[in-house]
Parts: sequence; structure tokens; C-alpha cells
Amino acid sequence: MSAPFEHILVTGGCGFIGSNFVRHALERDTGLHLTNLDLLTYSGNPKNLTDVVDSNGPGGDSRYQFVRADIGDDDAVSQLLRSSLNASDRPPIGAVVHFAAESHVDRSIMGPTPFVRTNVLGTSTLIETCRTMLDVLPANFRFVHVSTDEVYGSLAASDPAFSEDTPLAPNSPYAASKAGSDLLVRSYYKTFDFPAIITRCSNNYGPFQYPEKLIPLMITTAMRDARLPVYGDGMNVRDWIHVDDHCAAVWAVLLRGRIGACYNIGGESEMANLDIVRSIVAALKKSESLITFVTDRPGHDRRYAMNIEHIRGDVGWHPVVPFDMGIRSTIEWYLQHEAWWRPLLRESGRVADTMYKA
Repeated sequence: MSAPFEHILVTGGCGFIGSNFVRHALERDTGLHLTNLDLLTYSGNPKNLTDVVDSNGPGGDSRYQFVRADIGDDDAVSQLLRSSLNASDRPPIGAVVHFAAESHVDRSIMGPTPFVRTNVLGTSTLIETCRTMLDVLPANFRFVHVSTDEVYGSLAASDPAFSEDTPLAPNSPYAASKAGSDLLVRSYYKTFDFPAIITRCSNNYGPFQYPEKLIPLMITTAMRDARLPVYGDGMNVRDWIHVDDHCAAVWAVLLRGRIGACYNIGGESEMANLDIVRSIVAALKKSESLITFVTDRPGHDRRYAMNIEHIRGDVGWHPVVPFDMGIRSTIEWYLQHEAWWRPLLRESGRVADTMYKA
């Protein structure tokens, strides 16, 4: 389905979810132009989009352009938006899909300040710059803010799944910074009638995920026959969603979501961390003796679960990738792309060694 916008700005488009969304959007709408704004911090990897290079690259997609800049740089964001209004080779930017964020809980425990700087102050700069330019941007302009289920806090085993009306109760600096940005975006809709939509998604997995996160960490570590660190008793439960399903949900919200609404996105696949690790060990034909239980993460949420009836009914989206199929394809991707993930191990391993202490 074609978008009502001829040109969209994606922030953080070289990250895991952002790069998958860039590819998804360009494949869904052949007439779409897309600009990717990314600062290229440690997890922003241009190699995630080697098949979608800019128009100067051989075989590249001329509809795509990359701009290296910080969402917290109001001059850079303003210049980018204004230049799109006068460009002869592409339409003006008509929508922003905001993925850019610091996103790893362990890193936020080690140092919360970068999370506040990027997730709260960066979002503030980005949305304020867009607001001040609404009179010159296309009339149907909209801003999709991509957030997380972690803003809701933790559930007990018998609790109902999070709904969009669940009060925010973040328990980590990362989750708090995302909750702060969510509330800021909401306030812009309420105060300024700013055309924003918020999405909150459960745990993603799939290709191009930085190897500090649970699933790629366990895959790449098991491949090297190293110990597999599992926090606490391993029974923390998450609702897992394949990144392709998440991208399809954000695309559907961009096209059909209601201004001012918030949409939960989930895979309807609740699984304990230990069960995830065991499934990876079995698929790789490794020994469960590699599994090592380590001191639990501070403030570790016990369970997340998402009620997705709102997005299902309002937007018409639902997940289609079963977890067993998605995890098999993800393991296979990492087996086939060792040249992509192995150079990243030193940095991700440093964080793991710091956090996963027995």
C-alpha cells in the first residue's frame, strides 16, 4: 500500500529496527523517497544498509539518502527539513518516523546520562523543530514516535497484559528516559495540536541486531562455545516480536493510525529468557552446560506482556511471524553473517563482562 507521504524522514535508520524499517518502507512503496538521519553511535552501523546505499553508490536506490547528524542538533534538523522543501529531485518531507534512541538497559545502568540526553533532550529538539515548521511542511505531516513496553514497568505472572491505558511505571534509566520522551510527545499533541502518534513495542529480535541484546548475544556466544550468562533464575518473561512484524506495524500506523493515539505492538509470544537460551543452544547443537546463571540485573522487570487489541482493531495490523520460525531464521542469519557481527564483539563483550558478573 502506498503512503500518503512522498518523502519520509527516519531517525536512527542505521540501527537494528530503523534499518529494517528503511528497507521495509522502500519495498512497500516504490514511489517513496526516504531520508535516514543517524549520528552513527556504536550501534548505528552503515553496513546494515549496504543494499540500500545512496544514489551515488553503484546499484544503489536513488530514492534513499543518508545524513549523518544528531537529532539534538536543531540547526541540522531544521536545515534538513528546509532543504527538502526546495529540493528539485525529491518531494518535501511529509512525515517523521523517530527510532533514534539509546536502548540498552545494561548501558543505562552503567551510565544514565546519555539516555537522558538522546531520548529526552534529543526528542525534545526534534519535535520542537518540526513544530516550528508546521506552517511550511505538507498539510498532512505526521510524527510517529517509536517507544517501548518497558515504560509500563513490570507485571506479575497473573497480571493482565499492558494496555495503552496502563500507567507508566519505568524501572530502569532507559525505560524512564523513554517514558519521558513519550510524555513529551503526548504533551505536544495536547498543547500544540501537533500531529503525533506513539507506538510502544515489545522485545524485538531478527537480523542486524547488535550482539549485546539477549538473542544475538546468546547466538554469537554459543557459536564460540563460551559461557552463556543468564540473569537471576532466567524466568523473566518477555513478549517477543520479529523485527519484520514490528516494521509492518509501524508502517501500518504511519498510513492508518489516528493522530494523538498510542498503539501497543506485540508478538503475542511470551517466553522466559531461559527458554529462549535453551532453544538457541538446542538449535546450535551445543551443551546446556554453557548456561551460567549470574547475579540479576538491578531493577530487573519480571514480566512484560502486550494487549494489542487496539492496533488490531484500529489499524488492522497483527503479527504474522511465529516465534519458532522467526528464531530459526534469526539463528541462520547470524550463522551466515559472521563477518557482520564478529567485529562488534569487542565493544558488546566489554558491556557483557561488566554487567554479567557471577
